[in-house]
Amino acid sequence: MQTYERQCIEKWIDAGHGTCPKTQQTLSSTALTPNYVLRSLIAQWCEANGIEAPKRPGYPRPSKTVSLCSPEECAMIDSLIRKLASSILEDQRSAAGELRLLAKRNADNRVCIAEAGAIPLLVNLLSTFDPLTQEHAVTALLNLSICEENKGSIVTSGALPGIVHVLKRGSMEARENAAATLFSLSVVDDNKVTIGGSGAIPALVILLSEGSQRGKKDAATALFNLCIYQGNKGRAVRAGLVPTLMKLLTEPEAAMVDEALAILAILSSHSEGKAAIGAAEAVPVLVDVIGNGSPRNKENAAAVLVHLSSGDQQKYLAQMQELGIMEPLLDLVQNGTDRGKRKAGQLLELDYIRKTKFGREGLSYDINEICTNVPCININYHYCKTYLNFYEGNIFCF
Repeated sequence: MQTYERQCIEKWIDAGHGTCPKTQQTLSSTALTPNYVLRSLIAQWCEANGIEAPKRPGYPRPSKTVSLCSPEECAMIDSLIRKLASSILEDQRSAAGELRLLAKRNADNRVCIAEAGAIPLLVNLLSTFDPLTQEHAVTALLNLSICEENKGSIVTSGALPGIVHVLKRGSMEARENAAATLFSLSVVDDNKVTIGGSGAIPALVILLSEGSQRGKKDAATALFNLCIYQGNKGRAVRAGLVPTLMKLLTEPEAAMVDEALAILAILSSHSEGKAAIGAAEAVPVLVDVIGNGSPRNKENAAAVLVHLSSGDQQKYLAQMQELGIMEPLLDLVQNGTDRGKRKAGQLLELDYIRKTKFGREGLSYDINEICTNVPCININYHYCKTYLNFYEGNIFCF
C-alpha cells in the first residue's frame, strides 16, 4: 500500500492517470482510502505529549468570481440544478445522479456545482422516500465534500440530520456513502464536535456491527476520526462501540482487526473507554495480538494495555503475566516498530511486572535487573541498539 498527500494524489487522478505514480502499477480503483493507521500514530503521539493535533490546511481556490468550468459545462450544471429544484421525482432523481457523476469526475466540477447552488437542494433530497434519489443525493454530497471549501457549506446547509437519517434508514450503499461523507466532513476539527452531537455515532456503531464489508470499513474510518476528539470518546463508548470492536477482533476472517485496534487505542486513553475495554475482557485478545499480530497491530495492542494497566490496575498486570506476555513483550522490544518498542518498554517498567519473576521454566531473571541493564528500556524511552535475546531458556544482552 502506498500513502500520498491527498491533494497531490487527487491532482494525479484528476489528470487522467490510471497508475500508481511510484510503482506504475494499474490502479484497480481510484477511490481514496484514508491511512487511518498513520493518522492514529500522529493523533496518539500528539495526545500523549499534550500537543494539539495538526489541522489540515485548506486548499487554495481561485476567487469565486472566476469560473472554473467552460460556459458549456456551466450551462449543463445550471440545467441540472433546475431539474433538481423541480417537484418531479424523476427529474430530481436523474439530476442528482448526473451531479453525482460530475462531482466525482474532477475538482473543478465540485467547485462549480457548489457555486451553482446544488448543496441545499441535495440536502433536501436526503429525506426523500425514493431510495435511489436518496442514494444519488448523499453520494453527490460525498463527492462534493472532497473539496475543502465545500465541507463548511455542506454542514451550514443543515446536512447532518439528513445524512444521519440516511445512515440509519437508507439502502446499504447509501448508508456506506453517508458514513464516508461523515468521515470527509470530520476532517475539519470543528465538525468533529458538531457531528458528534448530531446522533451520528450510534448509527455508525450499528453500521460497523451489521453493515456490508465496505460499510464496516466506512463506519470504522468515520468513528476513528470522530474519536480523535476527546468529547466523542464517551459518546462512542456509551453507544456500545467497545463490544462491537471486540467482536471484530475475534471474527475468524479477521477482516477488521487493523481498524478495531486503531480505534481501541484511541478509546483507551479515555476513562470510560478504559473501563469498557476492561469489562469486555480484552486482555487475552490483546496479549494474543502482541504475540501473533502484525507490527502495527502489536503496537496498538500494547498501547491499549499500557492505558489499561495505568493506575491501580494490578489485576490486569497479573492477568497479562498469567497469559505469558513476557516473551512477546521482549520480542516486541527487540523486533517491533519504534512505537511498539516504546509501548513494550512502558509495560515492562510497570511496578508490578518489574518486581516479579519470569514464570517460564529456566528463566529466573528479575525484570528490574533487565530494565536496569538494557538501555532500550528506560524512563526516557531513548532506544539504542541493545536488544534482549532469549534462547534455550537464557537471556543475553548483545
